[in-house]
Amino acid sequence: QVQLVESGGGLVQAGSSLRLSCAASELARYAVGWFRQAPGKEREFVSGISFSGGSTNYADSVKGRFTISRDNAKSTVYLQMNSLKPEDTAVYYCAADLYGGGHHIMANYEYWGQGTQVTVSS
Repeated sequence: QVQLVESGGGLVQAGSSLRLSCAASELARYAVGWFRQAPGKEREFVSGISFSGGSTNYADSVKGRFTISRDNAKSTVYLQMNSLKPEDTAVYYCAADLYGGGHHIMANYEYWGQGTQVTVSS
């Protein structure tokens, strides 16, 4: 069983930055994705990264503003979020995929964290 722990959320003003972290033991064995869910909306893909970090992808809505990275020595994946907008407000979840399928497909992920709240004020 993998326990994913997200951190780094908070309340910020539009245009600010935040860095989210997702930590778990042996996280290097997993591809990792970030998803988010805003009130009244479905959970959506934000970004994903392969086992080694050599492959990443992003939702169009965050491309150019968010950067995903990983430090396997620290068993941690990061989501650097810059130029935040009010529409980025959501609970952000990280998820782990043992088999490294399509990053954007929620069904591929076996384990999920509890989420961290990001609120961006205008």
